[in-house]
Amino acid sequence: MTQSGWRKPTPELLQAERFAEVGEQLTIPKTRAIVATKKVAATIGLKSQDLLLLDTFGAVTQPQDWEQGRRPIVWASNHFLMEQTGFSLATLRRHVRRLCEVGVISMKDSPNGKRWGRRDADGVIVEAYGFDLAPMAARAEEFEALYEHLQAERALCASLRNAITVTRRMIRAKIEKALEAGLRGPWSNLQDVFRELLDGLPARSERAGGLECYLDRIKAFLASVEQSFEKAFDWPTETDVILPSKAPRETKKTTNMKPTSLENETHILTTNELNPVISNRFETKHAAGVVPKEPVVEPDESVEDVDLDISWSTHTNKRSSDIDVPTLMASCPHFAEMARGSQGFMRDWNDVHRAAAALRPIVGISEDAWNVANKILGPAVAAASIALILDKSTEGEIKSPGGYLRGLVERAQIGELHLDRSFYGRLSGVGG
Repeated sequence: MTQSGWRKPTPELLQAERFAEVGEQLTIPKTRAIVATKKVAATIGLKSQDLLLLDTFGAVTQPQDWEQGRRPIVWASNHFLMEQTGFSLATLRRHVRRLCEVGVISMKDSPNGKRWGRRDADGVIVEAYGFDLAPMAARAEEFEALYEHLQAERALCASLRNAITVTRRMIRAKIEKALEAGLRGPWSNLQDVFRELLDGLPARSERAGGLECYLDRIKAFLASVEQSFEKAFDWPTETDVILPSKAPRETKKTTNMKPTSLENETHILTTNELNPVISNRFETKHAAGVVPKEPVVEPDESVEDVDLDISWSTHTNKRSSDIDVPTLMASCPHFAEMARGSQGFMRDWNDVHRAAAALRPIVGISEDAWNVANKILGPAVAAASIALILDKSTEGEIKSPGGYLRGLVERAQIGELHLDRSFYGRLSGVGG
């Protein structure tokens, strides 16, 4: 603030003067103009002390100063401004200069460089020289639009950061689980790559573009981790399948009833029913409904070609160790609730099979695993397996539904699957 009556013109000061001329033609309330400027202060380069001085300027203006054809000019002395803000003279000048360079105030100098002004009887400024706040009125709409853009950008960045966090946790969980279970695969290499990705984690100040690029990279890495995780189970192919009708009959009671999976929990517990289960008729009968007595497997037959049509119901047959639909629904309440909610009343095994096929993705069973289960177990046993797995995973008894189903399939191949015991055990309160 020179005392020579003129100041060196700069592009910023000239631009601020043009904003002041535009603001003179508008009627913008003082509050709206100042609030709009504050909302984007950090973005346009203003600091907290700049805003303190801006509030001091605005406090000495009157509402009529912001009407069309007038300019809100402040001619307060340096002494008054220093008292109100607590600034030294050098600090005051520095903040005034920043406000001018940013383009939110302009300077209207008198011939002798002093600030002064007068109002008429109605309080309207007749003549004044000092700090012109009209640029804020001219830029109010610009600042409001900028603030909306910033809000959208912040929301997008928050969403991207959340997606990155979720993806990162999924990757860590799968890698740690694979290493803990000793699964086959390049898990050490994947862990090293994951560490490198974490080292490049975007900073909190990263914009949406950088976050999107990083999210694409980490999602691609998650896909490779999931692919390795799926391959680690090595589901059997058509040529590896041993059909249930050819499985050797076991007369000796099996002592190791644990399915092969990531978890070591058992799906077979001794039931306390009055008539204990002594056979696996549930599996063999329904498998016989799909697999011929003398099955012929063509080498080029695929799993997807399995006929899943179920044209029978267990309600018409005598049952001993076999289970029916009501027993299944009673022993698996979570499956029953979800099945009825999505498919309606379960009348027979056809309805149960359709419900199991619909709920299979929710359980976490892949389509390939589902097709293999239908081929080897038969439609009814495959559907019952999904029901059992859904309830056990919901109650936290198993953590790897895919591995658990694979264990059931492998036991069926060697004739050691006694799935009905699990359902009767759950009904009796022992567990399944």
